[in-house]
Amino acid sequence: MRIVLIGPPGAGKGTQARMLQEKFNIPQISTGDLLREAIKEQTPLGTQARSYMDAGELVPDQLVTAMVAERLQRKDCAKGFLLDGFPRTLAQANALFESLTQGKQNLNCALSIVVPKNDLIERLSGRWVCRTCSAMYHERFTPPKQSGICDSCSGELYQRNDDKLETVTARLEVYERSTAPLIDFYEKNGLLRTVDGTGEPKEVLQRITDALAAS
Repeated sequence: MRIVLIGPPGAGKGTQARMLQEKFNIPQISTGDLLREAIKEQTPLGTQARSYMDAGELVPDQLVTAMVAERLQRKDCAKGFLLDGFPRTLAQANALFESLTQGKQNLNCALSIVVPKNDLIERLSGRWVCRTCSAMYHERFTPPKQSGICDSCSGELYQRNDDKLETVTARLEVYERSTAPLIDFYEKNGLLRTVDGTGEPKEVLQRITDALAAS
């Protein structure tokens, strides 16, 4: 099972990725993890990536794609893989397609987890974090017993800049603009499967399983 997982911030993509990894016994591959691993191990690609990051620049598509292609050659990907957070651009999507074709492999599908924008804003902007122990809370779904106070250590709860309403709205707008070409790309190639991301995680997982069975 070879899957590309697409979803906006707050859609529960990370949760579903972990559940799919366990269900199908395939590795979840994140470009963020790949970059950190390559830099830590000082691989040739990691050294190149670090030079861009140290200069405050984005790691080029070609380099990111090379790292992913290298990772897909490992033995644990023989039965499949789950790409989380890659591709992010149309150039990366085309490069991945070409790389898999050269290796006589194909994607089974690109799963797009869709959640109404208002729900995403509520999920993200309601998150609070303990300054002391980093415990996570949500003012609607998992509120603390006492407002502004951590249940575990009585530390102060605060809201990260990324979770503030204006930042959340901007992040979602950027996501929509950058992802639209990817959605079109996978739809034209007959690979796109759209899944409703509302409800409990197990309900969403069942919808994903059904979509995969139909692909």
